[in-house]
Amino acid sequence: MEQGVSQGLLDSVWVLLSAFLVFFMHSGFALVESGFCRKKNAVMVLLKNVAVVGIGSIVFYAVGYGVMFGEGNAFVGTSGFLPNGTEGDVGTLPVFVFLFFQLVFAATACTIVSGAVAERARLGTFFLFCAVAVAGIYPVVGHWVWGGGWLAEMGFKDFAGSTVVHAVGGGMALAGAIAIGPRLGKYDEQGNSRPMPAHNFPLAALGVLVLWLGWFGFNGGSTVSAADPGAIGRIVLVTNLAASVGFLVALGWVRVRTKMMDFSMALNGALAGLVGITAGCDVIGPGWSLVVGAIAAVLCVEAVFFLDKRKVDDPVGAIAVHGVCGIFGTLAVGLFGDEIGLFTGGGAAQLGTQAIGTFAGFGFAFVAGGVVWFGMKALPGGIRVSKEHELEGLDVAECGVQAYGDDAPMGIGHVVPVDADVPAAAE
Repeated sequence: MEQGVSQGLLDSVWVLLSAFLVFFMHSGFALVESGFCRKKNAVMVLLKNVAVVGIGSIVFYAVGYGVMFGEGNAFVGTSGFLPNGTEGDVGTLPVFVFLFFQLVFAATACTIVSGAVAERARLGTFFLFCAVAVAGIYPVVGHWVWGGGWLAEMGFKDFAGSTVVHAVGGGMALAGAIAIGPRLGKYDEQGNSRPMPAHNFPLAALGVLVLWLGWFGFNGGSTVSAADPGAIGRIVLVTNLAASVGFLVALGWVRVRTKMMDFSMALNGALAGLVGITAGCDVIGPGWSLVVGAIAAVLCVEAVFFLDKRKVDDPVGAIAVHGVCGIFGTLAVGLFGDEIGLFTGGGAAQLGTQAIGTFAGFGFAFVAGGVVWFGMKALPGGIRVSKEHELEGLDVAECGVQAYGDDAPMGIGHVVPVDADVPAAAE
């Protein structure tokens, strides 16, 4: 009995510490998004990122946890709403410890969406989308994978969420970016992309380092147990290696593509490596983790260029980092996972299962997210801020403040004429 109690205590401390690290990742997302966006929208970006934590926490506790982990069927949970602590332990963890760990993951999926619709989304409709997503999009896929649903029964593997968190977030982000349309002035009359550079690289770089640190809890804590320190150590190591090579490969690859040392692409390369290793960090060895990080970085860079050519405006590269690399990271389990991967002696069976699972998760998130985003266009005011507010900047127009004080000039970066046409998709 004493041994069981002590193990439960140790597991709880480890999982809570990991949850605190994942919670801290929201500061990283806030710094990255605000740094990558233009100066005139920095306060609004920060506001959204803090609000997502609040909305996600309440809605996941009330509804999302039951949908994800409640008893039901192979597709959705139908019990366990508003847990009161009497539901019994989850393994060795008290239910509230497990709930909190899962709660901070849920909020992360909506933070991904925030970056893709930054600088032009209406605050109220974004909040509404977050509530719907945490109640009925993210936890549905989570139930399929982690709640004993149909993908779990197939043998689909997603240890820490390359699909459940990142591909789902990327799918919802893609739907939002398409529905809301590009920022004013992002594309000229010929369809060529105009640069809207990041306004604060120190913030963006600090944000990526915060995310990098938090990811050790994101992946390592997904053991939901401290019983095997060796397994945790390996997970943390491969997570760090994938991020490291992702940064360097992205920097080199974009240098080849553009002849420039694009720091923003390199920062996203580190995040791409982290997303890529998340699904298989428990079964992909250190050597293969370098391969995963390198491929994810190249895919991320190419996805940014591809989406830009298709006029899908994503100010922070969220779709490329989380959507594209989330899908690849899930497939990587079937390519490089110990004894189950195509290149590690396991054949193609697991790869097929991984493909079914990740495209099902991404596809559901994209379609369901699209229904919500396009449906909200019918609401008074729609999903996009007014043309005048977008041009002025949301900090002054909607928050009544400037990010860096009244003596700082606004509008640094690309200046759009007042009479610029609003893209048809945003009307």
